[in-house]
Amino acid sequence: MVRSLSLPHRKLVTLRFRLPYYTQWGQNLVILGSETAFGSWDPASAFSMSPQHDGDVLFWIASMQVVPEDWTKEVSYIYCVVDHDSRRVLRSESGCPHKFSLPEIELGENARIDIHDLWQDASSPESFLTSSAFQGVIFHSLRSDASSYTDDNALLSETSSYSDTKDGTLVQFKIRCPRSQTGQAVFVAGIGPHGNLLKLSFVGDSVWQGNCVVTQSSFPLKYRYILKDGIDAVSEVGADRELLLKADQNTYPEVIVIDDGYFKANPWRGAGVAVPVFSLRSEDDIGAGEFLDLKLLVDVSVQAGLHLIQLLPVNDTSVNGMWWDSYPYSSLSVFALHPLYLRLQCLSSNLPHDIQEEIKHAKDSLNLKDVDYEATMATKLSIAKKVFILEKDKVFNSSKYQDFFSENKNWLKPYAAFCYLRDFFGTSDHSQWGVYSKFSEEKLDKLVAPTTDHYGSIAFNYYLQYHLHLQLSEAANYARSYGVVLKGDLPIGVDRNSVDTWMYPTLFRMNTSTGAPPDYFDKNGQNWGFPTYNWEEMSKDNYGWWRARLTQLAKYFSAYRIDHVLGFFRIWELPDHAATGLMGRFRPSIPLSQELEREGIWDLNRLVRPYIQYHVLQEMFGEDCDTIAKRFLNEYDHSCFEFKEEYNTEKKIVKATESMEEPYRSSKSNLISLLQEVVLMQDPDGSKSYYPRFNLHQTTSFQDLDEHSKQVLQRLYHDYYFNRQEGLWRENAFKTLPVLLNSSNMLACGEDLGLVPACVQPVLHELGLLGLRIQRMPSKPGVEFAIPADYEYGTVCAPSCHDSSTLRAWWEEDESRRKRYLRDVLYYAIDPPAKCEPFIVYAVLQHHMAAPSMWAIFPLQDILALRDLYAQRPAKEESINDPTNPRHYWRFRLHITLETLRHDVELLHEVNELVETSGRSMPSGAAFALDDGQHGNGAEKIKLGNERNQTAVDMTANGNENHLE
Repeated sequence: MVRSLSLPHRKLVTLRFRLPYYTQWGQNLVILGSETAFGSWDPASAFSMSPQHDGDVLFWIASMQVVPEDWTKEVSYIYCVVDHDSRRVLRSESGCPHKFSLPEIELGENARIDIHDLWQDASSPESFLTSSAFQGVIFHSLRSDASSYTDDNALLSETSSYSDTKDGTLVQFKIRCPRSQTGQAVFVAGIGPHGNLLKLSFVGDSVWQGNCVVTQSSFPLKYRYILKDGIDAVSEVGADRELLLKADQNTYPEVIVIDDGYFKANPWRGAGVAVPVFSLRSEDDIGAGEFLDLKLLVDVSVQAGLHLIQLLPVNDTSVNGMWWDSYPYSSLSVFALHPLYLRLQCLSSNLPHDIQEEIKHAKDSLNLKDVDYEATMATKLSIAKKVFILEKDKVFNSSKYQDFFSENKNWLKPYAAFCYLRDFFGTSDHSQWGVYSKFSEEKLDKLVAPTTDHYGSIAFNYYLQYHLHLQLSEAANYARSYGVVLKGDLPIGVDRNSVDTWMYPTLFRMNTSTGAPPDYFDKNGQNWGFPTYNWEEMSKDNYGWWRARLTQLAKYFSAYRIDHVLGFFRIWELPDHAATGLMGRFRPSIPLSQELEREGIWDLNRLVRPYIQYHVLQEMFGEDCDTIAKRFLNEYDHSCFEFKEEYNTEKKIVKATESMEEPYRSSKSNLISLLQEVVLMQDPDGSKSYYPRFNLHQTTSFQDLDEHSKQVLQRLYHDYYFNRQEGLWRENAFKTLPVLLNSSNMLACGEDLGLVPACVQPVLHELGLLGLRIQRMPSKPGVEFAIPADYEYGTVCAPSCHDSSTLRAWWEEDESRRKRYLRDVLYYAIDPPAKCEPFIVYAVLQHHMAAPSMWAIFPLQDILALRDLYAQRPAKEESINDPTNPRHYWRFRLHITLETLRHDVELLHEVNELVETSGRSMPSGAAFALDDGQHGNGAEKIKLGNERNQTAVDMTANGNENHLE
């Protein structure tokens, strides 16, 4: 397609865009950009392209004529895939837009400029390196003097004359090289008859660019890019690139602008450690790990060769005023930081002697095996208030505090007001706050006015958040200076009694609860208690609440984990009266409706009503069945029962049985199971829409049906959960996830564990979102253990996570399983030891280090298991969470200090060696000398393992029946 953009009597230049890209039937490509011709970023007015085959390659072509003096100096644009009929955008490029400006040379009449572009794919290994995790941390000392690189050896500079293109074509080369660092420059090799180097200039956003004239006889041009620093040179991997000179109506372009995408290099890989802040232990913290402990962990990480520290959420969770608040995913505020992580000693440089003594005493008394959440919080808040009274005027009059308040007041003032009202009314349930139960700006202004009697309480929360901000910022800056990435966590939900639900009630479905269907973590499903999101309402301001969360998170972190990323495709939604996670349905989802009757399923009332027959009661309660039935049930037909009104929900049963005597109290679980004896669940709105109960085939209700009904329902069940929703869920993810990803430049990782729809991994791949791979939770059905060597690059791999048992605990759980693992994964033909010995730990870590995954991140407990010295504690005590227990106490603490770890040269050397030998990148300070003959303990352990393995192989060859055959 050719479009003329100006009057014909003026000099025209033809721009011809060319992009290799394969589309599906019914899809077109368009150019969307800043220029009017490109739609001014309006997809409906984007510039259309036409397909054209060149050999086996499908190119998309677009031509337009422009008047040079009318053309915008620099145009930004991207390519988009659109539906042929509706012009709806189906897919668009990622990363920074392409940029084009007319070359500053005299062009001939009707000159042609060819622009050769490559589609910018978010899943390209090099595209991950454009995130702030690399540009702001790992490659933090970048490019400030890269353009000053000089080399007098046969350089072809772009300052060479190219004003006259009669005997050749001006070629402008562009390449993105996010890994280039200070003192390095990018060159094009293979230009000209002598294979000269063309030095490129850094123009921003990881892009290098340069021009030279290439004679027509030099085409086709074979070339490659080289990264040089004056001493060493790194050439691109793979085959040379090739540029062809294409004639159009017997004329050649005067200029070719070629955007070659990313520098082709071996994929970057790194390693990291995962640990909650509260689990850290140092000589200075009080009762729990603190933000400033992260500086010590950075020191440990650098010496161990680890580039990343992954944390759990650090937001304030002070909802209930008790140990329940130890749950880090139930946020009181998605913006406020948790006072648990405050270092009291750093509140002031002039602490009075009595407060210093109180801090010292608190440090000693709270130096316990586990976190005492309530005592630690009470102690820190009590001492902090004393310091606040002494320091408040000095702090509030400082310019730093005033800048902090000005930048954060939109969330800080409501947060402080909420904390005051919570304490005043004795509850975070804002529905109990009378006139303040509904938020308004007018009420807020009155609550936080400095003239109120309670302003001290308001100001104290300002003070706490300011110091928490300073301390986390100090730790983040320290990590950044050493090339260590801090990875945060974005929880999927908020507590229903939170600042956010108080301020923005329309953004949440308060009569529902969030959870997960039965999976690896819990066969009965999970009920997290969070309200689900009203995505339709959130979309009205383009998900402003989410964008604000990401902006806040990016102040401290350069990478983040999206908790339960599956929830952005569909969420497991439960009624608010549910106590367990089983009786939910996916939202959004396409329900069952007319197909039920069409397939001969008529008695829907039978399928949606709890199936309680007398024989079921006998099987479940034995000799107590009549007693239980009389107390909880009504008999509405012969041997057919239903729950009494006061017991007809899960929460009613839980509450009622708590205060009952036996046998009623111990019947709680069976009563809930009885309530769950349904095959279908009707939509709450009363429509003829139905949702199959998860694992319906396990119910007595299903088993007592006729064979025809069973076959129909089983088929519809499979269709509902594994087929019909895929397109809807993919579309839903593309509404929300791109907004999150575009809200910051942090490296994003999605926690995609559990019941994973088929559409998830392709969407994460397309969006450039890293997935998570846990070896004991393989994504392929029918496989017991995943093989790290088979993982994709765009993943984070780990042997365990905070929601699972540690490597040591997992090993001890099942003897037959560890025997299969040792034989089928580690290839050891020996009887598995009862304990996970260090040589086993080393082998597991080595397998993960060697994986293709971009990141290998290990729970700190699994790293410590490399040494017997740190494996004396019972393995079960090292678990952080128990997903089967909704009231789990999150209190695990390391039993050794970070100061001790920092000086454990043997352990740090061993981990460092694992990182280095796997080819993963290490921080510049990770400089252990690995001289010949001075191998670390890890080398000896793997040597021992190899010797055992070889012995087993030899014995097998000799027919020993005690070893592998």
